[in-house]
Amino acid sequence: MKGLLFMCVANSARSQIAEGLARSLVPAGVRVWSAGTRPCSVRPEAVQVMAEIGIDISGQYSKAVDVIPRDDVDTVITLCAEEVCPVFFGQVRRLHWAMPDPAAVEGPGEARMDAFRQTRDELRRRIAGLLVGEDMEDKGDFV
Repeated sequence: MKGLLFMCVANSARSQIAEGLARSLVPAGVRVWSAGTRPCSVRPEAVQVMAEIGIDISGQYSKAVDVIPRDDVDTVITLCAEEVCPVFFGQVRRLHWAMPDPAAVEGPGEARMDAFRQTRDELRRRIAGLLVGEDMEDKGDFV
């Protein structure tokens, strides 16, 4: 793997968390990005749950897919569940991990934070598995 891209629509929560986790886990020399089709801003809850595990993503920002260096990407992971996923054109390995958007959770602050933590923990599990060669294709087991 030389370049790993995580994609969702807003590039504000799931893909930002995945980018931060992957940067902390991938071997030296592997580049990591996240992007979306309608980038907005990184959710403060995403920054907070990553800080809880010692990863600072406060300097990350939402990006459009067209600013990613296509020739450097060889693996694309889409993270959409209830929305239409972005498309990345090119000869790449594609994985789809359908994950609900934690930013869509309504209710008390702690319920919302728990959704972000659950997303973080599941992404960490899947990324770690991917890096040791496990088949991490989505099997619909994340709710």
